[in-house]
Amino acid sequence: MIVPGILFQSYCVCVEEEHALLVKVASLREVVLGAPLRVVLKHLASKTVAPGIDELVALVHRPKESFFLLPEADKVTIVFPMRFSDSTDTVLATSFLQEFVEARRTAGLNNAPPCFWSPSPPPELEGVPTQALSANAGFVTFVIFPRHVEGRKLDRTVWSLSTFHAYVSYHVKCSEGFMHTRMRRRVESLIQTLDRAKPDSEGSNKTALSRSFKRLSVKDLRSSSNS
Repeated sequence: MIVPGILFQSYCVCVEEEHALLVKVASLREVVLGAPLRVVLKHLASKTVAPGIDELVALVHRPKESFFLLPEADKVTIVFPMRFSDSTDTVLATSFLQEFVEARRTAGLNNAPPCFWSPSPPPELEGVPTQALSANAGFVTFVIFPRHVEGRKLDRTVWSLSTFHAYVSYHVKCSEGFMHTRMRRRVESLIQTLDRAKPDSEGSNKTALSRSFKRLSVKDLRSSSNS
């Protein structure tokens, strides 16, 4: 006899294992691409700079695209050139990033890393090749301090920075899908309004067909003309 409680428990275990596996697969990008970033931020936690590291570090996170690190003993400045292939995505991303920076100024986010957006490369990227700075949605700059990488905060910070471009792309696509849904609903509403405004064509046809005409004879025509 199969007990329902045992089935439910085994189902929960399978779901938990599946979720854990998906988290590990999703973390592969952060582990591989975020390894150099983790080294820099780990030294920041101890207020030191990793030995042998350059003043400006470029980390490739997308094909032919990089973001830049400027490590110092008391802070690490991170600059993301934001590029999008679609013109609509570029407009939405620019608006999203500007609002993203403004949201940082709210009272509840005082402990979050300072965030800045600019349409042109910031002064920290002076000397970087021009082809590496071809951004059509501006530049986003984060300033990470030791308090942002203390203890367990290190993993969260590395994850957030490693997936920042994907985070922005996700919200841009969600905004685009929401706008398309609203537009479709608006069009359907207008079509229904137009349908209600159409005259009753069937009733008018019936009225025209029900009309009868009296055929006049030659005698009637003569009498009507004489009168």
